[in-house]
Amino acid sequence: MASIFRPSVSLDLRPKVSCTNHLPAIERFEFQKNKNLRKDRLNGILKANQAHGSAEGISVVQEKEINNQTDYGVVGVHHVGLLCENLERSLEFYQNILGLEINEARPHDKLPYRGAWLWVGSEMIHLMELPNPDPLTGRPEHGGRDRHACIAIRDVSNLKEILDKAGIEYTMSRSGRPAIFTRDPDANALEFTQV
Repeated sequence: MASIFRPSVSLDLRPKVSCTNHLPAIERFEFQKNKNLRKDRLNGILKANQAHGSAEGISVVQEKEINNQTDYGVVGVHHVGLLCENLERSLEFYQNILGLEINEARPHDKLPYRGAWLWVGSEMIHLMELPNPDPLTGRPEHGGRDRHACIAIRDVSNLKEILDKAGIEYTMSRSGRPAIFTRDPDANALEFTQV
């Protein structure tokens, strides 16, 4: 089966908005004050570089130092770990329905439990067979209200057809954006959002 997932370049899809509305007023003030200090430092470096005849402005390293003082090299999500009760049942879903391929280079036999590593673009899902996965009942109907992993895809309508053909239940995004929420055989919630 052809995979609906293709390796792709990493894109910064983070919204360029402030996420401080949930903070108490004093914390919003401190956040804004620190943001203004970073902006002032950035402007100071730009002016200093211009005074020395540099047309380039600031370097990427300088900008990272200003904007993220706790930068320790985050480059992306490497993998998401999901618990399953029966590895074969889960592989049927992830390989035969979703078209994910096993990463044979990962150490399946070196762990104290059965598992599999599946490619999702350049990242992975790590399935771990354990006798105590999350309960199947008592979970929210819509996977977006449960803990979930989100996978970026190119065509939500294509995935919708695949899920319909396989008889797998799903819900569409409540916000109206092109996204589908479904669950694997162990009720792990998965979001597929169109980018």
